[in-house]
Amino acid sequence: PLLVTKHFHSLMLNNASSASDCEPSKLVNMSARIGSIGDNYLGGWYGYRASKSALNQVTKTSAIELVRKNIIAFALHPGTVDTDLSKPFQSGIKADKLMSVESCVGRLLDIIMSADKSMNGGFYDYNKTVIPW
Repeated sequence: PLLVTKHFHSLMLNNASSASDCEPSKLVNMSARIGSIGDNYLGGWYGYRASKSALNQVTKTSAIELVRKNIIAFALHPGTVDTDLSKPFQSGIKADKLMSVESCVGRLLDIIMSADKSMNGGFYDYNKTVIPW
């Protein structure tokens, strides 16, 4: 994500005469709650936690810099989605917490499409609830 942001953020620039003339562009990184230091109550998963924590740091730092160019950046946690990747871990998930791909995508797109500058630099779940870094 960092290299993609570095090399492609210029494609997200708006041609408005000022930042207030148009909606900001949006850079959204797919993270996971497991990357939250403040929400870690289970331990384990060192490598995956570390990689998502690094992504969260890149997101937060990018948000600080890119908002100056009318680009907001934030991270989303999609929740547990019924895919082959999550199959080995689904036995411990309550049925109401396991989402279909279609439901998850719909929720995330709603959040992305309605995002404004107040979300810049944040980390949100599929219900738009703030997750601590």
